[in-house]
Amino acid sequence: MMALISYLKEPEGLRYNGAAVVYAIAGYGLGFAGLFHSSWFANIPAMILLAHSMTIAAYVIHECGHTLILKRSRHNAVLGRFMSWICGAAYGTYEDMRYKHFRHHVDNDDVVWFEYDKFFDKHPLVMRAARGLEWLYIPAHDLIMHFIMVFTSFIIPERRDQRARNLKVIAIRGGAYLVLLVFFTKVAVLYAIAYMMMVQVLRFMDMLQHDYPYNVTLFDYAEPPHKGDCDWEQEHTFSNPVSLRYARLNWLTLNFGYHNAHHADMNLPWYRLPALHREMTGDDPQRVIPFVSQLKLLHRNRLLRVFNPQPDDYPQGDSYLRAARAGAGAIGGNAASFLTSF
Repeated sequence: MMALISYLKEPEGLRYNGAAVVYAIAGYGLGFAGLFHSSWFANIPAMILLAHSMTIAAYVIHECGHTLILKRSRHNAVLGRFMSWICGAAYGTYEDMRYKHFRHHVDNDDVVWFEYDKFFDKHPLVMRAARGLEWLYIPAHDLIMHFIMVFTSFIIPERRDQRARNLKVIAIRGGAYLVLLVFFTKVAVLYAIAYMMMVQVLRFMDMLQHDYPYNVTLFDYAEPPHKGDCDWEQEHTFSNPVSLRYARLNWLTLNFGYHNAHHADMNLPWYRLPALHREMTGDDPQRVIPFVSQLKLLHRNRLLRVFNPQPDDYPQGDSYLRAARAGAGAIGGNAASFLTSF
């Protein structure tokens, strides 16, 4: 036990991160196995468990990217890569995910390669199809992003050198899913639903956390206008916890909703974010977006978010927070996930 603790970023991580990692692995195994049961009374809970274990695996990747679980970056990378296989993000590299996410923090920007607004503007039929699926709560916009992630080295010119690795992952994961689809069709369908549930949770948490637009500077670097401006960063970052009253409900997403605290100190592990949030806000409910308002915006803007270029009068800062707290306005975004490295 002492040898294990010596590898950890801090001893407390054995309890919190250990539980998260064990839950992600065990939940994935049990959830996946439960999909093979003949009874739907077993299938449905198994599907939910599978979806949530993949969600936790994704947030473990986020912690690994910030070097918050283990002391050494290379050990965090090993764990992060393993978790990427659980949550279906292994097609791209862990290093690319980490690089893009750190640019987000350091540049105070949403740094991207894929201009999805321009893509939808050029392909109106795709946009209409995506909106039709989104009306049914199928995360079509994000599935497009994940499709690009699957074929990342064949779509993104700067990643051509990853094609051999990319093909291996496609062969392994695609081959396994094809076997399920042919011989265990019900399992394949339930797995796909679980995967989309994970996507919904991840994008729900990301939906309102920033009000600034994306910039296509992932490979063509341009000096960001707000780099290093911590005050600006906090003014344009918003917290959306599941609950302030029942704080442990936020463990369902490893406290990712305490987003102002995370941006104030990105070297703080997830289980310490509530304390920093209380220090920063005094647990003032006016400083966070209520969960009910988040649900309202998820529902009301689900079609608009597919293609919603920001107008000149797009609310920002306090105006954005007021609109979000009221569950009103054409605010919120899609597809800004730390799992998609482009």
